[in-house]
Amino acid sequence: MIAARAVDVRSNMKDYMDIAYNGEPVIVSRRQNRNVVIVSEQEYNDLQKAKRNAEYLTKLDRSFEQLERGEVVVKSFEELERMADE
Repeated sequence: MIAARAVDVRSNMKDYMDIAYNGEPVIVSRRQNRNVVIVSEQEYNDLQKAKRNAEYLTKLDRSFEQLERGEVVVKSFEELERMADE
């Protein structure tokens, strides 16, 4: 990971974007610790996918906990079909 001042990034934007595109995140230091990170689109997409996966796994964990506590509703296939028709 590379750290750079905002003024340097503004002066050399193409270079820092190339660095990020090639897989090296760039931390841009700003006043009052309002820093940002430049990453490639692929890295951003991977991070978003990982976030969605983590959220899904959390939901699954909650579902398994509910199942273990017996907090389930059992329906037959016919009951589900009737519910869908309503």
